[in-house]
This record gives sequence, structure tokens and C-alpha cells, in this order.
Amino acid sequence: MAQNPHRPNPQNEDNLLTRLRDWRASHEPELHGSSLDDEVAELPDPRVIDLILRVGELLLASGESTEAVSEAMLSLSVAYELPRSEVSVTFTAITLSAHPGGEHAPVTGERVVRRRTLDYFRVYELHKLVQEAALGLLELEDAIARLRAIKRARPPYPNWLIVMCFGLIASSASLMFGGGFIVAGVAFVATVLGDRASAYLAKRGLAEFYQMTAATIIASCIGVALLWASEALGLGLNAGAVITGNIMALLPGRALVASLQDGISGSYVSSVARLLEVFFTLGAIVSGVGAVAYAAVKIGVPMDLDNLPMAGTSIDAAVIAGAAGIAVTFAVSLAVPPRMLPAIGGMGIVIWVVYAGVRTLLDAPIIIGTAAGAITVGIAGHWLARSTHRPVLPYVIPGIAPLLPGSILYRGLLEVTLDQTVVGLVSLASAVAVGLALGAGVSLGGEFVRAFHRGGLAGAGRRARPAARRTRGGQ
Repeated sequence: MAQNPHRPNPQNEDNLLTRLRDWRASHEPELHGSSLDDEVAELPDPRVIDLILRVGELLLASGESTEAVSEAMLSLSVAYELPRSEVSVTFTAITLSAHPGGEHAPVTGERVVRRRTLDYFRVYELHKLVQEAALGLLELEDAIARLRAIKRARPPYPNWLIVMCFGLIASSASLMFGGGFIVAGVAFVATVLGDRASAYLAKRGLAEFYQMTAATIIASCIGVALLWASEALGLGLNAGAVITGNIMALLPGRALVASLQDGISGSYVSSVARLLEVFFTLGAIVSGVGAVAYAAVKIGVPMDLDNLPMAGTSIDAAVIAGAAGIAVTFAVSLAVPPRMLPAIGGMGIVIWVVYAGVRTLLDAPIIIGTAAGAITVGIAGHWLARSTHRPVLPYVIPGIAPLLPGSILYRGLLEVTLDQTVVGLVSLASAVAVGLALGAGVSLGGEFVRAFHRGGLAGAGRRARPAARRTRGGQ
């Protein structure tokens, strides 16, 4: 069978690296502004521009980092021979420019992301599309048809299961923090009710900040009611684990990791925007929990700082099961493909064991233990992603969930409510520091893998990474 002359020759990943370097070398004069008027210029295919923009838009809207989106778009531009292309990706907008040369004017397209829905199933499928296109296995028409199918495809889990898993995150966290099965069941109900209230407010057009606040208030009220009933009836339940579990389910781990990754990769505008998103989410959680805790103290509900839910450094079976449960249910709530769930559950266990081991054996503070666990998960997640040719965020985001600072945040809010303002502010600052340690540790683990692993999403390698160039001294 004759080969289609318009289809790139199939290549393996090693040959792809050589191909991309040769392409960059041949276009080096163009990248530095040299005159190319003597070349025969051809107008770019508008279908290629549209495909690249739509792939980038869907990746960014589904939760991918800006650096990975840029790599994917540049890979497609090389695969389908878009001349002298430049890509700009920010938190909300994607721009692609191509210059045919000669007397032709540049062609520029832009897409704006107005709605984000975390969907790592789509990220996974788009990642496969880009890989196959970059390796020369997809003609342009096939890539366009694949993109349409991805946009229409249903997630691997029904909506009711995703909602249930959101509640199971809180249940797993409650078990992990010593709440027991009764408290875990109440945490499940409280978190699901809060989530459904948030979804209702979203349909009514209320801003996301107030949706998060409402969800937190509902779950906190249920937790306070259980605390009051436990004290009145002498049940001895660790009811505070309900609130802690709900906080764990709402904390923005994905935005935190993505913000630090964007900053490290040189995308400072997107990094700042994502970090503001993190602090707005934290503000909503603090507002909801703080208001309920203040009201509870005023009406006489006993809020005891000595019996707050804490997992400490235990490696008991319940704590290990809770860590794995948090990671797996978090992954399902993000629509991570089912075949990745066993590895994610294992990473949830690993991050907790490393954290507890470092704190116990070295008598290290909580931030050091958190950073050690995050670096381990970052290395494992990035290695798995590169070895299996899958995106990295579906591995690392659920993997760090067991160490999200829900209990520290709850303690700080309660301390402020009980007029221990200075101590409470220190606890809140500690919660922020733990969150930053998680994000930085995951990114550092990825940098270790990048430094010693050949190639990347498109085989561009570490030499082609703009953020890796020195900003002082000689190159």
C-alpha cells in the first residue's frame, strides 16, 4: 500500500527527539528574525491552527498546567508543519501565531477559557492524541475527529459516583484522624449535602467563592451539631473530624501544585493567578468554618482544643487505609482513568509512610516531613507518567491529598475563635506553609526526573525548556 505523502512517517520516541532538534536547528534563523523573503512561503492550513487552539483550550480548561499545554501545542505545530509558530498560554487565554514568511502577514488565533471543569480523563485522552500526532501516527483529519470524540465522550464514572466519592474523601479523612465509623458516616452526609447545595447555588449563578462558603457552613453546622449531641449524650465521639474531613475535601491541592509548577517553569502571570485562586478558596473555607465556630462558642457548644482530631505520625491500619482512601476517592472525583487508581492508592500510602517515618526517625518538624513525602510522590508520579506516556497531574494531585493541612487549618480557626489569636495565626501560617511545601516538593521531584530523563511530552528535552536558561552570567 502506498504511503500517504501528507502523513508524517511513524517514529519512535528517540527518533522524535532528533526530529524536533533538527526542526529547531533548521528554523533557528527564523526564530532570531533573519530575513527569509527568498523562500517560497505557503499559507498555513487553518484547520491546523484551529486544532492546536482547541486542544490547548480543552487541556487548560480540564486542569492541565500551562507548561504542559504549551508543550502540547508546540508538539502539534511541529507534527503538522505549522511555519514559525509561537504559543502563549496564560491562566485564561491561549494564543497561537504562525508566520508563513515572504509577503504573507502573520496568522494569529486566540481562545479564551471561560469555564473550568477538572476532568483528568480528558487530559489523559488529549495527551494520547498529542503523543500519537507527534509520533506521526495521526493524519490531520484523524486528529480533528479524535478531538471531537474526546469533547463528546462521557467521563469513566457516572455523576452520582463522583459526588459520592467527594463525600468519601471526607469519610476517609475522618477515619484517618481518629473519628471512627459513625463520625465518618456523618462526614460523608455533611460533605455531600454541602456539595449539592454548592451545585444548586452554581445553577443560580452565584459566584464560586460563595458556593464554597455555603458548602463549608453546611458541613460545619452538622459537625457542630454532632459535637453538641456527643457531649450531651456522653457518646465520646470525635465530632471535630467531620469538619476536618470536609476541609480536606475542599482544599485546592490541584491549584496549589499547578501554581508552583507555573512559577518554576517561568509562567509568572499564570502562577500568580492560580495562587490567588488558592487563597480565595482558602478564604471561603476560613469564612465558613470561622463563622460556624464563632456562633457555636457563643451558644455554649464545648469546643475543646485538647481533643481536636489529629493523625500525628501513626501508621496504624486505619490511618493507612484512610490515606489510600483519600487518594483513590480524590482521583475518582477528578475523573482519573480507572487503570491509574491502583498506583494512586499506593502513592497515598507512600506519602504518609514517608511523612511519618521522617518525623518519627529524625524528629523533624511537620514541614520537613511534608516536603519529604511530596518529593517522593513527585519523583514517583513523574517517573510513572514518563514511563507510561501519561500526564503527570492525575498521579501527583490525588497522591498528595493525604497530607493536605485540613486538621492544622481547623485548629488555627478554632484557636482564633477562642481568643488565642496569636497562636491561631501561627497555626494558619503553618497550614499555608505545609501547603506550599506540598506543591514545592512535588515540583522538585519532577525536576529531578526531568534532569535525568530523556525527552518529555513531545520529546523536547530539558535543553528546549525556556525556564531552564540562565538569567544571570553566561549561557
